[in-house]
Amino acid sequence: MAAENIQRFLKSFGDNVVRDSLGILNTRKGSTELANSLRVEVSEDTTDVYSVKFYMDDYGTFVDQGVSGNEVPRSYTNYRQNTVSSSYKYTNKQPPATIISKWIEKKGIKGRKALKKNRKPQDKDKKIKGAGQFITTMSLAFAIARSIKIKGIQGISFFQQPFGVRYEEMKSQFLDEFKKDIDTYLTTFTKF
Repeated sequence: MAAENIQRFLKSFGDNVVRDSLGILNTRKGSTELANSLRVEVSEDTTDVYSVKFYMDDYGTFVDQGVSGNEVPRSYTNYRQNTVSSSYKYTNKQPPATIISKWIEKKGIKGRKALKKNRKPQDKDKKIKGAGQFITTMSLAFAIARSIKIKGIQGISFFQQPFGVRYEEMKSQFLDEFKKDIDTYLTTFTKF
């Protein structure tokens, strides 16, 4: 059966989810490689079954759903608009400092040794040689990786929320598109 209306409807659904996801992602993270990787495909198999598949870089799931740290649990809003705990967690490993150092260099961030006024209370009286001086990119990357291991990464639900909203819209409109395809099929079939 030629289900052109359904296929067009599903493609529109997927495109809307991707567009809304990109809007949230660009607002929260700016222009990223993750945004460039987000896409949708609608396909039909030999038995007229349609599938809508969304693709993104692997780490997109971690940005979307977050990752709990050793000490701080993280959560996200799923497509049903419920707040749930992230199923991902740092245990005994931390993110690789080499990847974080590339991000630091890309953003142009420079780290400094802690000044006396910014130190922890137990370290206030200790003198740090060269306080306020710049530190190496790898030292800063290691400090950030260690902090991520402890605190985790909060999920931003950039995909889950738009998917849920658009899915609810799709459920209410899908039957109309199906009726249009049935009417088209019956009209074509009954013509002599």
